[in-house]
Amino acid sequence: MAYRLTIHPLAKNDLVEISTWYENIKKGLGKRFLKSVKKEIAIIKIEPLLYQIRYDKTRIAVTEYFPYLIHFEVNKNEIIIKAIIHPSRNSKVWKNQRNY
Repeated sequence: MAYRLTIHPLAKNDLVEISTWYENIKKGLGKRFLKSVKKEIAIIKIEPLLYQIRYDKTRIAVTEYFPYLIHFEVNKNEIIIKAIIHPSRNSKVWKNQRNY
């Protein structure tokens, strides 16, 4: 099945903030982070149902090399990336901010 991918605007903000943070630590590290996320999203897009539902209808994928979780939902033929967050963040806080 072909899935359409949608990245929530706040998840896009997550990507920008995290990659900027890594880039400020070391030049090129932000790009490596984005590459890691893109690689995982490519896998999600091919086989989203491989990932376990962790809460509500939300599935979670772990990025390679970087400690971040991609929270996404599958609705029929659409994959919605809801957030990209560090596992140490309080999920209740960001879910309330995004009305999840």
